[in-house]
Amino acid sequence: MKTPLAGAIAIALALVPSIPAAGQAGPDPRALEEKVRALEARQAESEKALEKLKAALAAPPSAASAEELKRRLEALEEEQAATRAGLAELRAASSQKAPGPVEPTGLVPKSLPLFGSSGPVSSGTSFNPSITVIPDVVWSRDDVKGEAGEILEEADGFHGAHAEEGHDHGHGGLSQGFNLRETEIAFSASVDAYFDVQALFAVSEEGIEAEEVFFQTRRLPWGLQLKGGKLLSGIGYANAHHPHQWDFADQNLAYELLLGGHGLNEKGLQLTWVPKLPFYLKVGAELLQGENEKLASYVGPEEFPGLGEEGAPRVLSEKGGPRLFTGFVKVGPDLGYSNALQVGFSLVSSRRHQEVHDEDADGVPEEVLDGTATLWGVDAVYKYDSPRTGGAGDLVLQAEYLARKRNLDVLGTVDTAVFRQDGAYFQAVYGLLPRLQLGARWDVGGLTNERVRGGTKGAYDSSSRFTAALTFNPTEFSRIRAQYESASIRVDGEKETWGRFLLQLQLSLGAHGAHAF
Repeated sequence: MKTPLAGAIAIALALVPSIPAAGQAGPDPRALEEKVRALEARQAESEKALEKLKAALAAPPSAASAEELKRRLEALEEEQAATRAGLAELRAASSQKAPGPVEPTGLVPKSLPLFGSSGPVSSGTSFNPSITVIPDVVWSRDDVKGEAGEILEEADGFHGAHAEEGHDHGHGGLSQGFNLRETEIAFSASVDAYFDVQALFAVSEEGIEAEEVFFQTRRLPWGLQLKGGKLLSGIGYANAHHPHQWDFADQNLAYELLLGGHGLNEKGLQLTWVPKLPFYLKVGAELLQGENEKLASYVGPEEFPGLGEEGAPRVLSEKGGPRLFTGFVKVGPDLGYSNALQVGFSLVSSRRHQEVHDEDADGVPEEVLDGTATLWGVDAVYKYDSPRTGGAGDLVLQAEYLARKRNLDVLGTVDTAVFRQDGAYFQAVYGLLPRLQLGARWDVGGLTNERVRGGTKGAYDSSSRFTAALTFNPTEFSRIRAQYESASIRVDGEKETWGRFLLQLQLSLGAHGAHAF
């Protein structure tokens, strides 16, 4: 024979599993109502029984009967507690909305526990993506009639590294006066408990371009994360930063000359590993399509006229993607609350790099080159977080060094050409006052700048630039920057100098997540 307590537990166990797990369709409202009424009737009967027992205890019973009454009273009180708990859960379930869009807080599936656990999805608007619009307006004036960007493209040792399709102007080509540079439009949202998606488009007067469109996983085990689509590579430090995250209005010379103004931005897959250690360690590898103009230019299996009247046609080789492979390591020791340091090492290998040099545009290129390329680099960033408000007293020191080597066959000849170039930048940003920063940068391209062809070695001089910037951030969503730069660029062995003043306004409309270190 079941005791009242056993009956209450049986009822609770029978009813509670019928409440749906988060993310599943809601229960039948009619069935819930019936179960609620049954429990309410059970509760009413228990209350009557309790009243009778309390009245019986008030009379002077024998010792034995008193003990029995107390035992029955405790059992009925436990039954009441179990019944109330069951009612509370049933009423909560009956108040759920009809089946519809899944709420973000319930996106950890109970029926498919794949890898470990994960918090609720970060989207707070039921899968409506966060949208950000960042316009970038720049007023420019230089002393070379607006040709500063063109001079930089012709820097000795670097101007030949482009495909037949044209140059990569990056973010350096500015007209005298007002310029509306690329406006970034970003969308980000959580798809479910397993994937996030981000899409960033650069809109200019020439059109719209997908700068980054990628997914990344949320629940892989052992500190792993997979990222795929079109993305900024994780090599170096500055490469993964968009223009609105830069400390200066333009890209540093090392990136501009060795990787292009947009950096290494490719389609492919990235896998990173962050193990649980007493210090920060991140290891990453990437398989990329290989389309970077400065490092992995791919023209394809095209045929060009031979050299001279009897020369055989020059045919570029075919190589399907992925053609570009990268690896990187980032280490950050624990320096306490106010100090942070990160050191990184990167390696890039391109299975195919092709160049077509047709300077006079007559359809017969002077040189057609086909081969491979490699790049390696080291970067270091130190940050001090001052206790003063508004960023006053904060200090950021940042430096990178990149070295590139291209091994190319000169088609139509027996010659090979080996190019070695490097570049570096050093910069410091200090918080003068709350929301007011002073930045200084020195960057250089071509400390090593040589070409070996047919056993003959040739060398070029380096190009350098100094930049100073004063940046005022009225809020976290607006930025006003005044910048002056003085450059010395080598073109055809001659030194071309110019000075340029920039006045920049950036605004951030909409939600925008925190930036990485």
